Amino acid sequence: MTKKIIRCAIYTRKSSEEGLEQDFNSLDAQWEACRAYIESQKHEGWKLVDTRYDDGGISGGHLERPAVQSLLDDIDAGRIHMVVVYKIDRLTRSLADFARLVERFDKADCSFVSVTQAFNTSTSMGRLTLNVLLSFAQFEREVTAERIRDKLAASAKRGLWMGGLAPLGYNPHPDTNTRELVLNLDESKYVQRLFHLYDEHRCLGTVTDLAEREGIRSKRRTFKSGKKLGGCVMSRGAVHSILTNPVYRGMVRHKANAYPASHPAIINEALWDRVQEALITKNGRRRGQGGSGTSDRAPLTGRLFDEAGDRLTPTYANTRGRRWRYYVSRRLMKGSVSSPAGWRLPAAKLETAVATAVVNWFETAPQHLLSDPSTERFGKVQSAFADLSQQMMHRQAATLKQLVQRIDLRPGEITLTMDRDAIAEVTDLQPDDLVSGSMIHVETFAQRKRGVETVLILGAETPSRDETLIKAVARAHDWAEQWRAGTSLSDIAKSIGWTTSPLRQRLKLAFLSPAIVQAILEGRQPADLSLEKLLRTDIPLDWDRQAKVLGFELA
Repeated sequence: MTKKIIRCAIYTRKSSEEGLEQDFNSLDAQWEACRAYIESQKHEGWKLVDTRYDDGGISGGHLERPAVQSLLDDIDAGRIHMVVVYKIDRLTRSLADFARLVERFDKADCSFVSVTQAFNTSTSMGRLTLNVLLSFAQFEREVTAERIRDKLAASAKRGLWMGGLAPLGYNPHPDTNTRELVLNLDESKYVQRLFHLYDEHRCLGTVTDLAEREGIRSKRRTFKSGKKLGGCVMSRGAVHSILTNPVYRGMVRHKANAYPASHPAIINEALWDRVQEALITKNGRRRGQGGSGTSDRAPLTGRLFDEAGDRLTPTYANTRGRRWRYYVSRRLMKGSVSSPAGWRLPAAKLETAVATAVVNWFETAPQHLLSDPSTERFGKVQSAFADLSQQMMHRQAATLKQLVQRIDLRPGEITLTMDRDAIAEVTDLQPDDLVSGSMIHVETFAQRKRGVETVLILGAETPSRDETLIKAVARAHDWAEQWRAGTSLSDIAKSIGWTTSPLRQRLKLAFLSPAIVQAILEGRQPADLSLEKLLRTDIPLDWDRQAKVLGFELA
């Protein structure tokens, strides 16, 4: 009697990218060990599939990994019967994720094996062994994180530079083993000039304008990949960051504390103290004049972004003794307000529109919110949301600040991302009780122009071409063609200055069905379909299932 063929997939993972550029790296070593194990089980009908599932430079503390998602898609489709890993912590280091994986494996009649740890997932003792192993793996990850945090704090107290990008005026020490900054003489003159300008004018806007005229630019950086950044005109925020950075008086900063360091100071103590006192005095005067903080007058501050990723900043205009508030794309504040490439929205009307969208989310969210629904939990959520809807009428600003984490605007669509921890707190639940994907709410709207202002009217369907999404799909097809022609993914990633992880994640867009691609080109995609949502979604290879999962109604 012919033995049943057991199709085996090998999954490999490495937390850091160190060494992945080598011809034979850790992922290859894991794969070879697993392949040898599968070869030893040939008599049981085990057969290795052609596809490799490698995640390089990605933590095992979560499942947002391209190769894992691709593996799960193939398991759900019945193409994989056995997953082989070198060690169980290569698959996951989280007990919660492991429980979800086992449940998903069971539904697809799939098992998995660790070649260096003997267990059988089909028995209760085997599952107990796995749970014990994973408990230690999770413990090891948490202890490692604590150890790193303690080491950073101890290094800062000793005055050592803790790594990261060197600030303007300094370079990292040429000896990578020396945790110290060295002076960049040319850039240090820029820093000194900024401090002297502020000491003279006491106005960030004036200093920023003068710095631009004098040719003071942000630090130029060249990365190992060859990618270059910096050398740009500095914004008010960038100038403020330099003026308040204690590194320039010979200190290193760790969280809220600063410690004496061994690198040379660029700014003397007297000038530093004058500038800090002026900054504090000016900020204090503004708060006192307004009677409340900026975030109270503009509750969407720091949460609002346009389709280009540009933050919308609160501003105001005074007309006939009355103040009119707006949220304006930051690039418009630096140029012409008539530019078509940004937003200028009346603040009160936008806040009301966002509040309406939040209330709409209150009405629809409960049925999708709970990861493990029960009558008691569902009742808690409904009761809490009913109270919040009433609260929104009387304390709109405070409620928006508490619950809304991010707001993304693009023509015809507003996307809210709710704060999961805040929602858990108001519903008296744990964050893990809530489905993270349910925190996103999308509303369509129509735009009405009033002069240079744009007013949003929720509820209008305005399908339009998403150029960001179209560009991402086109690039994915281009990369797929290079890959089919024999170019390795690592070479493609290097050519665009990426690592292979984000490249693999976006490459799946090349496998969307022609009908879906045509709909995207014509702007007929679902209102809530964005590039971010596509990258988060497990996209099946079957075209009909793709349409169903992504919400397309195709003829």
